[in-house]
Amino acid sequence: MTSSRTNNTENDPSARLSRGAENYLLSIFRLAEQDRRVTATVLAEQLKLVPEDERVGTSLPSVGGMIRRMVREGLVETTKDKEVLLTPSGRRSAEIMVRRHRLAERLVVDLLGLELHLAHIEAHRLEHAISAALEAKIVAALSNPTTCPFGHPIPGSGHTRDRRSVTLDHAPSDAAFVIDTIPEDNQTLLRYMVENGLIPGRSIIIVEAAIARGVVTLECEGNPVVFSYDVASKIWASPKT
Repeated sequence: MTSSRTNNTENDPSARLSRGAENYLLSIFRLAEQDRRVTATVLAEQLKLVPEDERVGTSLPSVGGMIRRMVREGLVETTKDKEVLLTPSGRRSAEIMVRRHRLAERLVVDLLGLELHLAHIEAHRLEHAISAALEAKIVAALSNPTTCPFGHPIPGSGHTRDRRSVTLDHAPSDAAFVIDTIPEDNQTLLRYMVENGLIPGRSIIIVEAAIARGVVTLECEGNPVVFSYDVASKIWASPKT
């Protein structure tokens, strides 16, 4: 007789993963989503953004050891130039984790009323405990959302980014845009964005893109907001029509 644990593992590849592996898969997926080349060094920096209570090792030896373990488990592969890539199996598991993380963000914000700047941290704690059955209930309760509260697509929802969308460091001055996505890892930055109304769906005007000074000045609901080019490169927006 086949155990329920075996059935759950076959139906849900993420059921066999450790919490550490889940956090690695989520981080690798998100870096690839940003078109960033994933190496052990880049991954170590990304993992530092995972909440402290997740207890993920971020030293290069620790990251290298986990990558080797994930290679043995068929979740990732490495290239000759040390790039880390998801295997088909790893991608399936990563998509499940990212989907549950972003559904958890929706759950705590839309149904429980949690402040937006706290949603990412709470979702990290919840994502590991969401089963396939609970995921289906959350999707139904939220009427099948396609993006997380920060505008990022929920895998499996069919959502695609507007082809006209650009990062704000490439947006022209004196142009009106609608925010599509904002970064969620840096809690201080996220709180600043929320306090200034810089959330998905809000209209903004690019006042000035000062390349020489390395800053972008925009207006959101009548309030001036200034960002470095680095921050601006992480905010996506579409031309307002």
